[in-house]
Amino acid sequence: MIRLSFSLVDLEYFLLILTRVSCFIFVAPFFSMKNTPAHVRIGLSFFTALLLYGIVTPTEVAVTYNSTAGYAVIVVKEAITGLIIGLAPTMCMAIVSLTGSIIDMETGLSMATLMDPTTNQQTSISGGLYQYLLLLLMIVTGMYRFLLGALADTFVLIPVNAAVLNSESLLQSMITFLGEYVVIAFRIALPVFCVMLILNSILGIMAKVSPQLNMFAVGIQFKVLVGLCVIFFSASMLPDAANFIFDRMKSLMTSFVGGMM
Repeated sequence: MIRLSFSLVDLEYFLLILTRVSCFIFVAPFFSMKNTPAHVRIGLSFFTALLLYGIVTPTEVAVTYNSTAGYAVIVVKEAITGLIIGLAPTMCMAIVSLTGSIIDMETGLSMATLMDPTTNQQTSISGGLYQYLLLLLMIVTGMYRFLLGALADTFVLIPVNAAVLNSESLLQSMITFLGEYVVIAFRIALPVFCVMLILNSILGIMAKVSPQLNMFAVGIQFKVLVGLCVIFFSASMLPDAANFIFDRMKSLMTSFVGGMM
């Protein structure tokens, strides 16, 4: 017969850890996929919080409150901390969606969209392809383990109930990332963009040389065919692009954590 005994202070501290972990897992990429059952994410949050509870040393600040409303404020603070930490990799994952939109706009596939089961939203064909490939590379490279490790490290850098939201630092980090957001997406889509630019120039010259040809109808087919070929031959560049995005995840998470210390 197993008997477990714990004090109210221990329970309160565990619930605060669980709040930060669960908010992170329900927002962070790979863990927050909509096609993952909710009870799986709940179980992962619970057991991760249980492991962290055995490692993290309780502090007096974590359970210092005067009323139920005071404890609720601490819970909200931990929830915001977990959401901000999980927001950093989620924003970086959105880069490939913009890349897919740029590619589809250039190749003429922007009119065709599909339902993404991971977000329950309409997405472009190339965007969904790049997103799934990036998730696959995240599993292969073990980036999901880094995300959990980074979450565990935040309890050392930002103890429970010790987060101080520096709005200026967080806003500056977000603005800096948004400035690089479009640049990174365009760099990934640059091979397709350059080839489409050359193809449009060739089609324009052919339209002047042979006016009797319907270059509009021919150009649509050529763009799709050439675009798919460029995507196929440039697939070897995707691991390097994924490593670059993963580096941005690490730096953005570091910036967000620094803005809450």
